[in-house]
Amino acid sequence: MADQYQYNINEEKIVKDSHTKEIDLINRDPKQINEDVVKVEFEDVIAEPDGTHSLDGVWKLSYTTFTVSKYWCYRILSAIFGIPVALLWGFLFACISFCHIWAVVPCIKSCLIESQCVSRIYSLCIQTFCDPFFEALGKIFSSVRVALRKEV
Repeated sequence: MADQYQYNINEEKIVKDSHTKEIDLINRDPKQINEDVVKVEFEDVIAEPDGTHSLDGVWKLSYTTFTVSKYWCYRILSAIFGIPVALLWGFLFACISFCHIWAVVPCIKSCLIESQCVSRIYSLCIQTFCDPFFEALGKIFSSVRVALRKEV
């Protein structure tokens, strides 16, 4: 009995659920899909040219306000809407996958099968009617010689 219990524990350790795989909490964009899109810093948005500078305290406070408000606004929005939007995207991609697997690929396969049938019939017609005609034309015009002369 103890051996069977130990076997079940080891089996549970080996089997992993693919839906709850470990995710990297440090590098959250490993494929860098958002590298150029949403990486916006204060200097990318607000800049003062030479000769037109605000007070140093205002500039520092503006930088801090921008950075902190962007940080917390994103955190609050992702806390409120992150899970529902993830649910919607999961549903959307599940629907796309379902349609692709159960409708698009079978439709394409069906079209390929039908086109192969039509292709064989077309090939048979070409071989039956056109090939002899063009072979005869080739034999007729095979004795024609073309001479090219340059006149000065």
